[in-house]
Amino acid sequence: MASILTVVERSYHGTIEEQGDTVLWLAAAVKGAGADMGVLLRGNAVNYAVNGQDAGGLTIGGVPLKVPPTIDKDIADLIGKGIAVCAVAEDLQTRGISANDLVKGVQVIPQKDMAGLWDKYDAIWHW
Repeated sequence: MASILTVVERSYHGTIEEQGDTVLWLAAAVKGAGADMGVLLRGNAVNYAVNGQDAGGLTIGGVPLKVPPTIDKDIADLIGKGIAVCAVAEDLQTRGISANDLVKGVQVIPQKDMAGLWDKYDAIWHW
């Protein structure tokens, strides 16, 4: 089966309705079907890798969110399934996120190394 790198740049789309990012769920599902998957977080999506996020207490239109998203746990689950998760160093730095803030196992790569990462996969899915 093919190897696929899913590049996540747009973040938090649908996380309120689904309590998670659909793209991350898809990566886990495709891995479960036998594909070699990798995830590259860039842009605002590097926030996904921050450990200890808490969206509890979120209220929209006066309605409390009873099951908040736990994106950091989703990232940890991907790593636990053998999916390589990388985050772009410059995007982390721009947002004031240090490597110590990240879920254990997230690999930090400089932007200049992205092309080399892409070359390791048969297909690139960009979201």
